[in-house]
Amino acid sequence: MHQTSSAGSRSGAPASRSLLGRARASVSEDLDAALDRDPAATSRAVVLLTSAGLHAIWVHRLAHRLWRTRYGRWPARLIAYVSRTITGVEIHPGARIGRRFFIDHGMGVVIGETAQIGDDVMLYHGVTLGGTSHARVKRHPTLGNNILIGAGAKILGPVTVGDGVKVGANSVVTKDVPAGVVATGVPAVYRHPRPPEEDPFEVLFNEPALFI
Repeated sequence: MHQTSSAGSRSGAPASRSLLGRARASVSEDLDAALDRDPAATSRAVVLLTSAGLHAIWVHRLAHRLWRTRYGRWPARLIAYVSRTITGVEIHPGARIGRRFFIDHGMGVVIGETAQIGDDVMLYHGVTLGGTSHARVKRHPTLGNNILIGAGAKILGPVTVGDGVKVGANSVVTKDVPAGVVATGVPAVYRHPRPPEEDPFEVLFNEPALFI
């Protein structure tokens, strides 16, 4: 009996170390992404201790793991609720989020249950990835990779936002967005930047009304 218990312990240890190693690598990757994108981030320690957006993401990853287990949905919802109370960021534990995701400032961000987010996506404060249906179906947006969404923007319904898209502040997106465009306005109008003479970040902020 003692031998069986020891063997189980030995076999479980590598798995635990592997899980811990993946968690550390993921946190390290997130910290690097934050440092790359936030000019106010002066060190890893500052980001680690003071970034509410990253804290919300890390807690979400725990909640999402629980959400996918047989009896974990209630604990996952409670964890998400506590996270929202502390960070001001509401992420449903069912949402699927890729690598190197970053939320700058964080306050007021809402990400719905069936939202799917790719890699290297950045959201500013006040962004909503919301639904437009009361049915239990895919009702929230799907975001590709390398996307930037400005403060206060709303992306509503089961729309698909292609890779490399930039959505301007306070814009409202209710239709699919093709890859590589800049979306600004209410409702959002899509423009293809014309490199090299037009900077896509300048296109994002070329409408003063977006800041009102």
